[in-house]
Amino acid sequence: RSCAMRPTARARYRLTVLAADLLILFALGYSFPRRCEAFTLQMGLLKVGTPMPWEKSKKHNHYIRKAGVRQFISTYNRVKDLKGDELLWGDEIEYGIFKLDSGSKKVRLSLRAKEVMDRLNEKERSHAHRVEGCNWVPEYGAWMVEATPNRPYTGFTHDLLRVERNMRLRRKRILTELAEDEVAPTIAAFPLLGARTEDSTVPSTQVGGSKAESDYISDDIINPHPRFGTLTANIRQRRGEKVNIRVPLFRDTNTPEYYGFPESPTDLDGCCGGNTLQLWRYGKGDASRAKYGNERVVVGCSTSSRDDEFNEISGGPVTLEKWLVDVKCEGCRGLFYRSAPNVIVPDADWPRNGDIVVGSEIPNIPGWIRLQNGYYLPITSDDGKIPFLHKVSKRAHASNPEKRTLGSSTPLFRSSGTFESFPGGDANILRGSTLQALLEDKLTLETTASNGSATSTQNETGDTQTDFDNVRAAIHMDAMAFGMGCCCLQITFQAKDLDESRFIYDQLAVMAPIMMALTASTPLLKGRIADTDCRWGIISESVDCRTPAERGLKSDPQPELAAKGQRRIFKSRYDSISTYIYQGAYTGAADEEVNSKKKRGLKNRVLNMYNDMPVPIDEDSYHLLRKSGIDPALSQHIAHLFIRDPLVVFEGAVEEVDDEIQTEHFESIQSTNWQSVRWKPPPPRNDPNDPHIGWRTEFRTMEIQLTDFENAAFTVFVVLLTRVILTFDLNLYIPISRVDANMQRAHSRNAAVKGKFFFRRHMAPLEEGDDGYGVRYTSMFARAANGESVSRSSSRNSDDDVDEDGVSTQRRKAPFAPGSNEENSYAEMTMAEIMTGKGDYFPGLIPLVQAYLDYINCDSITRARIDQYLDFIQKRATGELVTPATWIRNFVRTHESYKGDSVVSDEIAYDLMVACKEIGEGIRHVPELLGDVKIKPITSAGAYDVKLESKRLRNEHLLDLLRR
Repeated sequence: RSCAMRPTARARYRLTVLAADLLILFALGYSFPRRCEAFTLQMGLLKVGTPMPWEKSKKHNHYIRKAGVRQFISTYNRVKDLKGDELLWGDEIEYGIFKLDSGSKKVRLSLRAKEVMDRLNEKERSHAHRVEGCNWVPEYGAWMVEATPNRPYTGFTHDLLRVERNMRLRRKRILTELAEDEVAPTIAAFPLLGARTEDSTVPSTQVGGSKAESDYISDDIINPHPRFGTLTANIRQRRGEKVNIRVPLFRDTNTPEYYGFPESPTDLDGCCGGNTLQLWRYGKGDASRAKYGNERVVVGCSTSSRDDEFNEISGGPVTLEKWLVDVKCEGCRGLFYRSAPNVIVPDADWPRNGDIVVGSEIPNIPGWIRLQNGYYLPITSDDGKIPFLHKVSKRAHASNPEKRTLGSSTPLFRSSGTFESFPGGDANILRGSTLQALLEDKLTLETTASNGSATSTQNETGDTQTDFDNVRAAIHMDAMAFGMGCCCLQITFQAKDLDESRFIYDQLAVMAPIMMALTASTPLLKGRIADTDCRWGIISESVDCRTPAERGLKSDPQPELAAKGQRRIFKSRYDSISTYIYQGAYTGAADEEVNSKKKRGLKNRVLNMYNDMPVPIDEDSYHLLRKSGIDPALSQHIAHLFIRDPLVVFEGAVEEVDDEIQTEHFESIQSTNWQSVRWKPPPPRNDPNDPHIGWRTEFRTMEIQLTDFENAAFTVFVVLLTRVILTFDLNLYIPISRVDANMQRAHSRNAAVKGKFFFRRHMAPLEEGDDGYGVRYTSMFARAANGESVSRSSSRNSDDDVDEDGVSTQRRKAPFAPGSNEENSYAEMTMAEIMTGKGDYFPGLIPLVQAYLDYINCDSITRARIDQYLDFIQKRATGELVTPATWIRNFVRTHESYKGDSVVSDEIAYDLMVACKEIGEGIRHVPELLGDVKIKPITSAGAYDVKLESKRLRNEHLLDLLRR
């Protein structure tokens, strides 16, 4: 009986997988023959099966995690050598549908997105003869629908003009399915979500439900497909409580929550004053919640680079620690690396006594640290009597006194004389009096951040800032819908090969907070004005399924969970990335014998020296990946993803999955790690006729804009920036802790104009000197600015410096460029400086894009529109034009019915939604948003082709037509 049932289960499962795979292809923007397309829409995610409840599904967690890793290994080995794919890419835009009541001046959620989506897809099928079309797919909210182009954009300039045309087409077509009293503006968040317990949706819903158990919203606003409700319930159950979202509330003149707070003349600029950014430490608020409850939140301030370096309790980035190697036993010269605890690796450059290594303790493996390079070292001998490693306190050698000097001759890295370094390695070596002073506690070393145990920090004036100095009133939310109900703009790129996809992943990770700040559009939440501008942290907290122990508190072990739910995890599963994934390749050491020894060791370690944060990994997964031939950097990335548990498990799709040909379990973990960028392996091809899809990278942080012009401008800019990075061989790497700091800064109110962000000072390789160790040199860009030529002998990107795959030495060495963890490799820059340039050494991203367009001889028609896009982005970056977040906040605060209390009333929300609709459709022009750019009006007219009918008409109808 069991054998007879097996094929049936497998066949049912393969239908499930095929439907899911086809939907993935649709999301990327691929078109299909009509027969296949109809099947996809009928058999897509909405009918994939029955998800298990949490108590049942968690029993399969261990199997699914192991199987997911096996599936990745199988996929990787099958497609790792794919090369030569063309650039294909697509965008995703999400829409919300809202019901307007002009009589009562109210706006409500219209919960008929599925009906609208089904009708739109039916029309798409009937218009499959058209080259340009749209795909409509479900989203989390019952009022939301997502749209993509029906076929990918290509790597030709004329397709850059397709973007705005297709976005306008999507807006046209959704208008055809809206009722007269419905609107679908492209806004990031519905301003009244959760603010009204009654009369907030059409049809009406009752607050509460067994899935979210929310005090503010109804389960009925969640998309009716059981996957979404199961996600909601399982996140809550795994966490052990409802999600807890607390966003700083904007303090206006009459905001009641601030009655009793100390008066501050600068408080309209936040508690930090007008010359700083107020930092919301999203995802790190358990300590303040325990002290202040749900109605308060603790914030930080950004007055200097060091003010971002808070400890774990107060919410700043937690970075790796520095350890001194000093094995105190007779004849001992140092330590061998370990590939795993107690597994010795006799690499030639093992750390000697006096070396400084960088790593973090492993909470679930006491007595060991995991190094930045992926190796392990013991802290003491097995019996604990002989210390091997000594944690170095955080204050170190003085900062370079010349670091504030701007210009082409600024030292890039640390001064010479104190440290030596192994190329591609991780050890700094102290010599002579410096080492002796450290051992005698007369000198301490400076790290990028604290070790996560301190409770206060000092700013540059020496003033101590305690954890709870900056308390703000909070907007409290308690359900996944508050985050996943936000709309955004995302882009997915197909790379030419595995190497390029990983490199672009890393470079875009640096850009993620920059572009989020520049597109900020989420200032209203739950009927209040927020003191933040972006959605990201809201979503992060809305899906934070970490147990108390994983968040740094205490809770009982749960055998079914990953690491029994006890592993310390520093971030929500929706957050910025924790590790770069490009491995690079060491190409130094002219002596072949030395070079070969180094290569033997280097191939087994993570080379990316910009990974300066602890990366929790599933140790078993990491070692399996390494044994399967996957390099350390990528193994670390996958093993980091698999510290999470699967959140949705379908009946009949556990052990029935074939790990050799399917990726169901890998995707169940991968697709619920919602990070700032996502790296996507090629999906399986279940049929020879299935379209080929290559290695892809998804850029996920940008906020949605009110008009298709804005959305197209930022989409095209990011696409061109990827070409600039590859073509001009640029390096954007900064320590990943600084990327995290930028993510916090990007949320701040008006960060695009007021804020400063950490960015790489020199994107091009050095032109002269010995890699910058205490040597003044001239930037290649400075030569151009000063009218000098670049000598061919000093250039490092000649045609001879490229391998058979077209990868340059500069790219291969980028992950471990010297000075990666030193202050002078990056600087704080304003958005205007990042986009338009700083000094003579940093040309700015917009001039680089313009130079690229000149290089490729972009056609004049395309160039004219792109120049408009770039001019608009430049004005946004310099503050000449405001972000949607600033415009929306100003709209509310200047509304005639606003009372200065940070409350968004029904009337204000109604007028705002009407205004956003009119701006998006080109009816209303707002110069402070768009400058002199006028949006051509958009109506439903012409959304679809009109057929030349030949069906016979009744005489009565003919006469009626003639009478007109």
